[in-house]
Amino acid sequence: MTEIFDVIVVGGGPSGATAADDLARAGRHVLLLDRAGRIKPCGGAIPPRAIRDFQIPDEQIVARINCARIVAPSKKWVDMPVENGYVGMVDREYFDEWLRERAALNGADWRRGNFESISRDADGISVVEYTPKGSEEVVRVRARCVIGADGARSKVAKQALPDQPVPKCVYAYHEIVAAPQDSDWDGKRCDVIYEGKYSPDFYSWVFPHGSTASIGTGSANKGFSLRGSIGTLRASMGMDGWHTIRREGAPIPLKPLKRWDNGRDVVLAGDAAGVVAPASGEGIYYAMLGGRLAAMAAEKLLETGDVRALKMARKLFMKDHGQVFLVLGIMQLFWYRNDWTRERFVKMCKDPDVQRLTWEGYMNKKLVRRDPLAHAKIFFKDTAQLLGLTRA
Repeated sequence: MTEIFDVIVVGGGPSGATAADDLARAGRHVLLLDRAGRIKPCGGAIPPRAIRDFQIPDEQIVARINCARIVAPSKKWVDMPVENGYVGMVDREYFDEWLRERAALNGADWRRGNFESISRDADGISVVEYTPKGSEEVVRVRARCVIGADGARSKVAKQALPDQPVPKCVYAYHEIVAAPQDSDWDGKRCDVIYEGKYSPDFYSWVFPHGSTASIGTGSANKGFSLRGSIGTLRASMGMDGWHTIRREGAPIPLKPLKRWDNGRDVVLAGDAAGVVAPASGEGIYYAMLGGRLAAMAAEKLLETGDVRALKMARKLFMKDHGQVFLVLGIMQLFWYRNDWTRERFVKMCKDPDVQRLTWEGYMNKKLVRRDPLAHAKIFFKDTAQLLGLTRA
């Protein structure tokens, strides 16, 4: 007889691994299906709240960032020191694997293989077909609930929610390089570069990972050469001679989907649900939170049999973070249009109120509301910069 699980989680990134871990800890019979050998391009930044909420141990933090350098098209920069803490950095090659191992240690059945299809048996139970790693044989397993955490171009979403529009994506690319021991590179600082030649509609970055660094960029312009951009950026920063360890690219969605469930037994999480922050492209915390909320929704469905429980995941996420995503989306629309607006955006980052509220919001993953005067000051400065009423 075909194996049956309480939940099958398709995709073993931070979102899927978190969902599988939470469900396994709750005593559910969970299959975590992961496509082996794929590493998502990612700067690797995680805020203190993620470290707390998801019990990320110190050994997974490969660097602790105490400053972000924001670089304008004119090459002028603004340093934004991190107050009251640090930004943790992880290397996705090892971090994602650790998350999967944790889920397996807590009881999830972790299997490596490629998802093929989702269908339904005569009794209404979902059937997932996959091809195990190193095999051509298709395996059938059944589940009372399926969590699709298989990325921005989710095959689960395409099959289970076929009426969903294809999400608009930024295409991200980065190169992991080894930092020479004799270099004077600052391994405790993130560089965020706003310059059209490196990205016409997003930004580029250099993020430290201890003895290595992620040098990356993103763009929704399909004709823009991401690899060429990184080659130019590395040369401009004196990093072109640094050894390249690996290269990775992937689409990254920048807007949550309007529906995360099929109204029956499938719910989406992570990139599959579109939960990557606009403007910043930050995704690890939101992915892990999305996985947790999907697990909560699946658990409620299993307990009650009420399919309306699946809507809980999106409802709770948007209640806490929908306004943040809206603000970041507007910011990206206004400030990333061209180098003129980018120059003014970087200048605005000098403002102490901007720096304080930015870091407080990032570290705690919520808008800071307790200082209305600072928000008013930022609004007027914002407007002056946008209208060109101040000198760049």
